Amino acid sequence: MVYRALSDTVVVGHLLFLVFIPVGGFLAWRWRWIIGVHVAAVVWGAASIVIGFDCPLTPLENGLRKRGGEATYEGGFVNRYVEDVLYPDEYTPYLRALAILLVVTAYARLLRVRRASRPAVELPTSVG
Repeated sequence: MVYRALSDTVVVGHLLFLVFIPVGGFLAWRWRWIIGVHVAAVVWGAASIVIGFDCPLTPLENGLRKRGGEATYEGGFVNRYVEDVLYPDEYTPYLRALAILLVVTAYARLLRVRRASRPAVELPTSVG
């Protein structure tokens, strides 16, 4: 029972991480300290897609399920719980593009606000 609760907690954490990637930049509008955490999450997510490595949360979940006497699964977390569960697999490229658009939009606004809040730099005048 404990292992099932722990594995379910890992699933929820994994899902929250996947949601954090496209929306974390918008949270940074309010809480600037999130920027470093979010950039790391975006880099991790992008690298896992481009390079193709497995997230360590998947084997953690499977290990907890196995210790609890439950069935484990092959493949990745997204394949198991997201693709063809929340949306058809063929929409994956569009949802990835939407995630990229959301991240870029959030950081474009952050940069714009940061530049607007900087004091104007006065150029030196020549004395002559």
